Amino acid sequence: MCEYSCVDGMANECHFVHLGSRAVGGAALVLTEAAAVSAEGRISPDDLGLWNDSQIEPLARVTRFVRSQGSVAGIQLAHAGRKGSTFTPWKGNGKVEVGNGGWEPIAPSPVAFAPDYPMPRAMTQDDIERVLDEFVAAARRALAAGFEVIELHAAHGYLAHQFLSPLSNHREDEYGGSFVNRAAFVVEMAAAVRGVWPERLPLLVRISATDWAEGGWNADESVELARLLKREGVDLVDCSSGGLVAQAKIPVGAGYQVPFAERIRREAGIATAAVGMITAASQADQIVRNGQADMVLLAREMLRDPYWPLNAAQELGVTAEWPEQYLRAAPRGSQARKPRVE
Repeated sequence: MCEYSCVDGMANECHFVHLGSRAVGGAALVLTEAAAVSAEGRISPDDLGLWNDSQIEPLARVTRFVRSQGSVAGIQLAHAGRKGSTFTPWKGNGKVEVGNGGWEPIAPSPVAFAPDYPMPRAMTQDDIERVLDEFVAAARRALAAGFEVIELHAAHGYLAHQFLSPLSNHREDEYGGSFVNRAAFVVEMAAAVRGVWPERLPLLVRISATDWAEGGWNADESVELARLLKREGVDLVDCSSGGLVAQAKIPVGAGYQVPFAERIRREAGIATAAVGMITAASQADQIVRNGQADMVLLAREMLRDPYWPLNAAQELGVTAEWPEQYLRAAPRGSQARKPRVE
């Protein structure tokens, strides 16, 4: 979940406490918010980034602590595309003007997300190659910072998703038109990052399985994309939805996106993660136990309760390892966490 708390993309004490708390709370995997691969790839001027080497050490401090708690640190790499140069939610709405710290966003086509959003510049071939290189450079920095998982953000209407959907991609070159052409940017991005990201470390891709809009990206195409990504060495597809169309009518409800994870897992033969309106321990347990997904990723629920994993273990009647400093508050029979064995 974006914290919108950075200056020049630099992680700070807020990120250390925010992410560290989830590791203390027992999360097996702690994923950062979307980290922009370039300054123009941010959603807002306050976004986290990993576009220069000075941004490595503040994140390395986070990964060292997460690791010390027995958790795995992952980073989500992203480019906002046409949804960039916008206000942090609690500071305003719509576009941030260039004279006020904003910038001209880029996108597959010059189509604005909404009337109050900036009009993006259509990307040239050179722009596409540059952005792909920026993802590769950010992946190298992620490795240097000690991350053990990368998730490439191709969902929620950001740049990679903009290439996928015919509603935002009106190109007539090799990156537009047919499914294969629209998928090319995401496939090339995954292949390029896999080329520098060690085979022993997982590579995830987050997608919006549907735009929830007529004529948009759909679940059938998501299955086909997952097959292509698997061939490029992607280990898991994180199955979300929406975010491309401002006024899409989304049937939100408990576990409403789980069927996408289940279908992609079954038909594409790739591991998936289920997300969205998953709040109860028993609900998460059944999703994995019934083979609907290989893991459950939590966002808002972990904002409400950083110790959700420890509480979930107690509810499900399984033993969880607690930080030794917290054992006095742990259920009877709980054990102290042991250092990770390399």
